[in-house]
Amino acid sequence: MSGILLRSPIYRTVANAPTNSNSTKCTITIDGTLRYTLVKRIQPTETQVWEIAELCRDYIDITFNGTYTPETLTVVTVLTTHASIDGSGSALSTNTFPSSGNDVAYDGYGTWMQGSNPAPKSTLPNWLISGDPKYTNINNHYQIFVPAGIGGSVPYITTSSVLGYSTYSTTAINLTGQPSGRTLLINRIACSKYDIGHKVTFVNKFGALQDLWFFLKDTLVTDKKNEEFQSNTIVNGSYNKNVHSKKVFNTTSSRKISLSSGYYPEWTNQWFEQLLLSEQVWYSRTVFNGASNESTEVVPLNVSTSSFTEKTVLNDKLIQYTFTFDMAFDYINNVR
Repeated sequence: MSGILLRSPIYRTVANAPTNSNSTKCTITIDGTLRYTLVKRIQPTETQVWEIAELCRDYIDITFNGTYTPETLTVVTVLTTHASIDGSGSALSTNTFPSSGNDVAYDGYGTWMQGSNPAPKSTLPNWLISGDPKYTNINNHYQIFVPAGIGGSVPYITTSSVLGYSTYSTTAINLTGQPSGRTLLINRIACSKYDIGHKVTFVNKFGALQDLWFFLKDTLVTDKKNEEFQSNTIVNGSYNKNVHSKKVFNTTSSRKISLSSGYYPEWTNQWFEQLLLSEQVWYSRTVFNGASNESTEVVPLNVSTSSFTEKTVLNDKLIQYTFTFDMAFDYINNVR
């Protein structure tokens, strides 16, 4: 089994169709169910080319409610050629991708420089986050930064390209060995006047849920929109001074939150870039019901920050970012 990333194109190609070919057929089976049967005309000896990622992505839906659940698809693609023009009749040639087993599809992406058909990781097993590119040995390649006294989860990919999450305790300073095959260091950040900070969970470039902590201040803003009309309040030549002459209706409201990251190493720029480009983001916030009764609720967010300038130690000395997020719902409940 091999991993594929569905936010980038995934091509399935076969060169040199048989000389009497007039059509090619592509079938895509997702999670064991045949979902697509596609046919197109082809010339003899022509190369068959099908792009499957956009079709497969319709069937992946990553959700987060505080629980880290692996969300991937199994995909098998079969390309056949036919003498008919509509893909009917016996197959002249058959090619299956992969040749055995199935692809494991992640809701991630590759960059231009990675080339076509990107995979989540080139070395398996592995942690499914970006590590320090200047690492000196296998045991300091991957690190995370979390508050003292807080547990969490980190995504990994197995030798079979299966996604999983490894949990660490409130006192752990590393995760070692299997299932990732290498050590991950846990850097504990002491609490500040901003308490433990703010946890943002997002789908990273590999298609896995990743936590990113913002350790400094937060700013919450509430916006509103409404319509207004001039009301006639005159009754029998007089009017009541306590009645609104300008009346407001269709009031809607939205909220946004700005979070400051605190200081991070320069190599973690890639985490913030991936947060900017993520299409699914959540914020875990503390809710109080009395001074000694608190709980955590997960709030869906959209990243409203639209650009990202990488900071470096040479230019900026200290690496710190502020991101602004729109809460992904209207503040006044209007779901009907």
